[in-house]
Amino acid sequence: MKAAISRRAARGAAAAALLLAALAPATGRAATGEELYKTKTCIACHGPDAKTPILPSYPKLAGQNAEYLLQQAKDIQSGARDNANTAAMKGVMHLVNDEELKLIADWLAALP
Repeated sequence: MKAAISRRAARGAAAAALLLAALAPATGRAATGEELYKTKTCIACHGPDAKTPILPSYPKLAGQNAEYLLQQAKDIQSGARDNANTAAMKGVMHLVNDEELKLIADWLAALP
């Protein structure tokens, strides 16, 4: 009886491990700037092509200089850049770290 319970527990643990592995990001592969742009909510305001923001006052990000984009994002995060357009950004900037910001900026800069 103990052996049957142990086998059942082992199978349950193995199934849980497989499920967690399926839900986790792919190992050995870093997220791309495009994936981060979509999952970190940038797409919601700046558009799927980063050229069609939801408001005319929001910037078109595609093709901008990567260092410029990165600096603007960091300034919004820190509060150094503060205006009417940055209010919405402040609510989501906690979702990205510096490495992710760089990946997003590099991807945006490579867009036409």
